[in-house]
Amino acid sequence: MTTYAAIVYTHDADWTSPEVADEMAEYGAFSAAAGSAITGGAVLHPTSTATTVRVSGGKGGDVLTTDGPFAEAKEVLAGFFLLEAQDLDAAIALAAQIPAAWNGAVEVRPVIPMTR
Repeated sequence: MTTYAAIVYTHDADWTSPEVADEMAEYGAFSAAAGSAITGGAVLHPTSTATTVRVSGGKGGDVLTTDGPFAEAKEVLAGFFLLEAQDLDAAIALAAQIPAAWNGAVEVRPVIPMTR
């Protein structure tokens, strides 16, 4: 089995607000249906909570921060799932069930494990 990151791009929202409760229920239904194929994931707070960090001059340089995301966009990085799948086709089949695929996009990439 290979681990794939299913990176969710959709509208910018506060996913804790009642206005998106129906959509969150769809994500819950996907999570229940995908079962053990999901090994991790998270939903991100809205882009208004983001801080972009850059280091001027490379390692050891000045740390510069900017409030908000790097760029404004119609679809934003809203979260991710870590999926275990036999192959890319199986990962794509799972990703097609993620609600963001219906009105945004889901990017699927194989994951390279990091050692500790």
